[in-house]
Amino acid sequence: MNSTHNPRHSQAESSSPPTLVFASPLDRFDDWKQALGQAMPELNVVRHGDDIDPHSVRYALVWKPETGFFEKYPELEMVINLGAGVDALVGRQDLPAIPITRLVDPDMSQMMAGFVLFAVMRYARHIHLHEQYQRLGQWHYIHPKNPEDVRVTVLGLGELGTRAATEIARQGFDVWGWSRSEKSVKGITCRHGLETLQTVLGRSDILVILMPLTSETHHLLNAQRLDQLPQGCCLINVARGQIIDETALTERLQNGQIGHATLDVFEKEPLSPDSPLWKMDNVLITPHLASVALPRSAARQIALNIRRVQQNQPPLHQIEVGRGY
Repeated sequence: MNSTHNPRHSQAESSSPPTLVFASPLDRFDDWKQALGQAMPELNVVRHGDDIDPHSVRYALVWKPETGFFEKYPELEMVINLGAGVDALVGRQDLPAIPITRLVDPDMSQMMAGFVLFAVMRYARHIHLHEQYQRLGQWHYIHPKNPEDVRVTVLGLGELGTRAATEIARQGFDVWGWSRSEKSVKGITCRHGLETLQTVLGRSDILVILMPLTSETHHLLNAQRLDQLPQGCCLINVARGQIIDETALTERLQNGQIGHATLDVFEKEPLSPDSPLWKMDNVLITPHLASVALPRSAARQIALNIRRVQQNQPPLHQIEVGRGY
């Protein structure tokens, strides 16, 4: 299976308008239909499950599609993933050998950077502690640290990770970035490869996780590696829950090895009501909303890629399913 450009039909040879099917359990169809209609008026946007001719569908805009989804549309020429993470498309048996693209939207990057910066600043300025003192009715002064004395590490230097790391560094923090392959980012101390991970973790007052989920990053942060973090450090996960061993993380939040955590993603979502994480004073939980695809800005990229496919050009921002990004 590959993601090379190999359309079975050229839209230019057809007199009917191009059709895109939308399937997402989280996003509003009407918002996407309106935005795509403005970006590409000739595009026919339909919803999965509606009464449509499946053979007319050439493009699919999806987020975590159901098993067997792609088999229902035998004439697909391109899949657009509603987001940056494509782990839900890995290992599927119904996915045809057509280009698969992810959204690379400046507005998504800005949203993610803003959320990460909020979480970092909340810890760096001790806001999480003042929240606890407020609940106790205590006036407790904690002198702010100099930003350059706060060591922040960003695991993952893709588009989202690089943008977030750069924004954190602009605030004066001592920022390191880690990636699987070698990267160079202005203002960031970059390290790469598993052989450097222990050193990177060991200097992390605040650890930000922004790497893709792949077979190599699944439970990358296991119990052993969580113990390599400085005792009492703060952890922010806005990538995928499966990158961390959630049981090991919970234990270390309970025993103080990890002091505080901001968790936007979990191994199983929604997070079970029985999870002990809900009741922990040192955990902030958000429901996987750090960054989402915004229809108005993302629709322009989708329209551009559809036009490229129509002109027998490879679409931009293709992913390799085997690599996971």
